[in-house]
Amino acid sequence: MAGIVNSIKNSVVLVQFDEDYPITNEVLEVDNGHATELLVDHLDPGGIAFCLNMRSDLRIKKGMKVKRLKRSIELPVGDPIIGRVLNAFGDPLDGGEPVDASVERKDIFNLPETSNKFSVEKPEILPTGIKVIDFFTPFVKGSKVGIIGGAGVGKTVLTMELINNIAKSGGGLSFFAGIGERIREGHELFETLKENDLLKSTCMFFAQMNENPFQRSLVGLSATSSAEYFRDVQNKDILFFADNMYRYVQAKTELSTILDQVPNEGGYEPTIFSDVKTLQDRLSSNEKGSITSVQTIYVPADDVSDPAVQFIQHEMDSTIVLSRAVAEQGIRPAIDLTQVNSSLLTPEVVGDRHYLLSVRVQALLQKHESLKGIVAIIGENELGASDRDDFNKAKKLIQNFSQNMNVMTKHSGVPGEYFTIEQTLNAIEEILV
Repeated sequence: MAGIVNSIKNSVVLVQFDEDYPITNEVLEVDNGHATELLVDHLDPGGIAFCLNMRSDLRIKKGMKVKRLKRSIELPVGDPIIGRVLNAFGDPLDGGEPVDASVERKDIFNLPETSNKFSVEKPEILPTGIKVIDFFTPFVKGSKVGIIGGAGVGKTVLTMELINNIAKSGGGLSFFAGIGERIREGHELFETLKENDLLKSTCMFFAQMNENPFQRSLVGLSATSSAEYFRDVQNKDILFFADNMYRYVQAKTELSTILDQVPNEGGYEPTIFSDVKTLQDRLSSNEKGSITSVQTIYVPADDVSDPAVQFIQHEMDSTIVLSRAVAEQGIRPAIDLTQVNSSLLTPEVVGDRHYLLSVRVQALLQKHESLKGIVAIIGENELGASDRDDFNKAKKLIQNFSQNMNVMTKHSGVPGEYFTIEQTLNAIEEILV
């Protein structure tokens, strides 16, 4: 027996079932001649299924019949999606043909059987060619790196540069999940990868800010599920880029509001922290392969203390904070060197030479920060000889970490730069002498 549409409110459709009840995350189909699909969010006592209108299809009326499909959202996986740009449901966004219906598909809500936490027993460092990242936040296979910053400080550019540099060095298969960002940024990334012949090793999933909150909240999960397939079935090492994790939180909160759920104290949906944790746990490594993730995190009103930003940050092995004040000085990437943090910057991971240099550099940068106010009042020449020497070294270090991006060459006309870790360490040693 089919269900009946009971009521419609925005993107929420209530369907009455008297028997053969659907389950959470099951796809239903409305008998309206257009096969409109709904996803069951939860089931209330009395057989009422609270469903989300997956594609915001308005061709639904009260009283229409609804049938169970007895499946969830299933994405095409495997080699046919490499080089493609897909939405949260696996439909093409690149103007190409739909992925063949015979291609293997995967339930995106199905958790993998094994998901062991990443271990640094045998760390493998992936060079990025970006001095400040290779030095302060070593890019270790299987780790998570967060790029935090407000609007317009360079999060997307830095992400594009990482994709470009790592893919060029043959760093494995790359995934990109565009969560609630602008279509312009997605188009620029696609064109950059195409120009550099990198699409052949990249899979892209997008749900731009014009899409409904359901698609924006789902696209990260879709990309993660597909990445899990390559890791677990093809034993590949995956580089996973998500832009932007805060938009995921926003989308989930919008959905919560639509479903009339009471928000938590921070104003976010009541289960936001468990939802973020579940997604982050799936971006992990196991005995079959690794997923190394870089996630940009938008900071609302430049407030790094926002509870959602703080929670996502705690899930990261390394965090990079992009600062508007640094960007105004013309330094690119605009990273606040005093707020960079990495649990992987240890002698066991990077070696004694790199680690000892990082300790000295961080001490100089902290001293520079404390002396800035004094210098602004009395001038640099009034400092003691030792303080003046340290202050100048810190200034040279800050300038040394500035670097031209390869992906911006066509806009700026300035050739991009790539530095090996050895070149980065040598340059720092010359400054510290």
